[in-house]
Amino acid sequence: MTDQTATETAYVRRFQTLDSDDIAQVGGKNASLGEMIQRLSRRDVAVPRGFATTAQMYREFVAANELEEKIRDRLEKLNADKASLEETGQAIRGLIEGGEFPPQVAEQIRDAYRQLSAEYDEEAVDVAARSSATAEDLPEASFAGQQETFLNVRGEDELLDACRRCFASLFTDRAISYRREKGFDHMKVALSVGVQKMVRADEAGAGVAFTIDTETGFPDVVVVNANWGLGETVVAGTANPDEYRIFTPLLHDGAHRPIIEKTCGPKRHKMVYSGNGGTTEEVETSEDEQNGFVLDDDEILQLARWCTTIADHYGKPMDIEWAKDGRSGELFIVQARPETVQSQKRAETLKNYRLTEQGRPLVEGLAIGSAIASGKAFVLTDVNESDRFADGGILVTTMTDPDWGPIMKRAAGIVTDQGGRTSHAAIVSRELGVPAVIGAGDATSAIKDGGDVTVSCAHGENGVVYEGELAFETREIDPTGVPDTATTPMMILASPEAAFRWWNLPVRGVGLARMEFIINNIIKIHPLALTRFDELEDEEAREEIERLTAAYEDKGEYFVEHLSRGIAKIAAAFHPHDVIVRLSDFKTNEYAGLIGGRGFEPEEENPMLGFRGASRYYSDRYRDGFALECEAIRRARETIGLDNVIVMVPFCRTPEEADAVLRTMAEHGLVRGERGLKVYVMAEIPSQIILAEEFAERFDGFSIGTNDLTQLTLGIDRDSEALSELFDERHEAVKRSVRRLIEIAHEHDTPVGICGQAPSDYPEFAEFLVEAGIDSISVNPDRVMNVLEHIARAEGRQ
Repeated sequence: MTDQTATETAYVRRFQTLDSDDIAQVGGKNASLGEMIQRLSRRDVAVPRGFATTAQMYREFVAANELEEKIRDRLEKLNADKASLEETGQAIRGLIEGGEFPPQVAEQIRDAYRQLSAEYDEEAVDVAARSSATAEDLPEASFAGQQETFLNVRGEDELLDACRRCFASLFTDRAISYRREKGFDHMKVALSVGVQKMVRADEAGAGVAFTIDTETGFPDVVVVNANWGLGETVVAGTANPDEYRIFTPLLHDGAHRPIIEKTCGPKRHKMVYSGNGGTTEEVETSEDEQNGFVLDDDEILQLARWCTTIADHYGKPMDIEWAKDGRSGELFIVQARPETVQSQKRAETLKNYRLTEQGRPLVEGLAIGSAIASGKAFVLTDVNESDRFADGGILVTTMTDPDWGPIMKRAAGIVTDQGGRTSHAAIVSRELGVPAVIGAGDATSAIKDGGDVTVSCAHGENGVVYEGELAFETREIDPTGVPDTATTPMMILASPEAAFRWWNLPVRGVGLARMEFIINNIIKIHPLALTRFDELEDEEAREEIERLTAAYEDKGEYFVEHLSRGIAKIAAAFHPHDVIVRLSDFKTNEYAGLIGGRGFEPEEENPMLGFRGASRYYSDRYRDGFALECEAIRRARETIGLDNVIVMVPFCRTPEEADAVLRTMAEHGLVRGERGLKVYVMAEIPSQIILAEEFAERFDGFSIGTNDLTQLTLGIDRDSEALSELFDERHEAVKRSVRRLIEIAHEHDTPVGICGQAPSDYPEFAEFLVEAGIDSISVNPDRVMNVLEHIARAEGRQ
């Protein structure tokens, strides 16, 4: 077949002749492949070649086999309740699969396949045959996920059969049901088959990428899911894949490696070629595959760059499928379509959910959404059990596909054993606004059918299903119509997982990011148990550390990587605004609670006033642990590129101690003033107020910690219930200290902020801070709007 006829045939179009204007002929999926090959190949985006059959070919096939009336007859029986959906779909698919291509049509498919094989210098190239439904008068209609894909197709006869089966999949039960629900005429919808060179991902890996955060709508990130083998396990949600997040504003500068999250998924099975002509099978992965990442950092960054190039070209967030060829080691983009959930949302009232009572956790998995729901659990093993599911129940199942759609629409919450963030269950849950816990492992066995449960997705990336119906509260936050204030509003954050949830709140950075949360909840291991592992005598702790650090030759690297990426994720959510990261501020009893910690911590009568904060960092008893903290900060700022990170030193008792800490930081590569590094200090000890001038000479800013300052000023243990009525940040002694610090700091051009609930809980305290000249006020996310109102009111009175 000549180049001219290959380009102009009514039945077959090569991808390189297609663009976005051809959706009516070949469907959005195939038009997009052509668009990328034509427009983005010159920008190094690699897309496998192929061709598409046209909608006209499908109609020619139907006419040549005299199927239209037979199909209409079956559909009329369905509409008249004379046949079930299952019977109707099966009958129509049988009619189509029994049809024959007209000889001239079949020959064009054969010719196009021979030409594709020649392009790849193969006698018979292996291809994927993907269905793409379209309608001439409804080119924007979405029929995604309703038709079939056939992988590892090899040979002309196999390809013709795959095309027939793609045509038949226009009448899957879910496709028929969807069109009936939407009022589409079944006979006006046609089907194009995209025939694309298979990428040998069976010998490497594949997955999905989004150019927007799928849970929060944060726009400056690429989210990649990856599993070993063919990508269908990720698309279908049958695997718990790796997940990577890349911060896009720093992606193309050539100086940084802005991977802000890498999560190693269990990846317990993968899809590969069965070796049995044209079929695939799922097999178990090896232990090394389960513990290893599918992509290395260079590949993650290359893929992310391609994704942003595609999104920039289309001018909208994209949902992209990719694959890696295990033989050549090359990455390819195999599909791209617009993202349809977060990108369609408009600015709206944010809802903050919070559990108000404790419960027994049953299972944990990925959190989809940020809501909480409770109700009766219905553990269903098959979609045909839908008649016993009650509206408002919690659906618990192994995994879902489009056939589960009607049940999911009736559910208050969804829980699955399998799946990742791009699985069907996750996608539909987002669309419905229903909280879901995905990939929970053993939910169908751990959750009792008919028992009451609570599904909570309110605490970051991990969702939890609790036993019983727990009480919770909902608070609405309206980010629109925010007053403009001279005092800078900032947030207090601890969890990197929660950072993206609040990216669109009207704040100008983070006034306090607590490092110890990342250490306690993500790393879990005492840093000295990593740097001095050979000294660790606790055998149980040794085994647990070996398990957690199995993928790391250097155990300290486990700490640095997790801490640096956790810090970077918080900094990315608010870039380019300042994010003030407080160095670890555990007390000795809290450090001892970390894995392996008891052998490295002294027992103290009063840990609150003991070996904590600054005193640890330059001490030989913790110096190598502090080195890991410094390296994590350096990596977040310099390698990943989030130089909006400011370091803050807690509980620094004297100027001499400040000098010792700054010297130690410099020894580890964190030199105040170099590369724009600023170092703040927590102002929480009376000595800092008394010697404010000396501290202002050593630090770039102060952040007032009201809890410790009140405790040490009034001599009251802040945890004492007996003295709780006397503990008050608004006491005149505390306020005089605050006012004095602000005055002296401003004389030295040093900014002062404050972190705590008092400004949002007490309007009069916010007014005092504004009158005293505070530069910034930081509060928890759910109190931002309250404190903004208090600040605006106070500034208005001045």
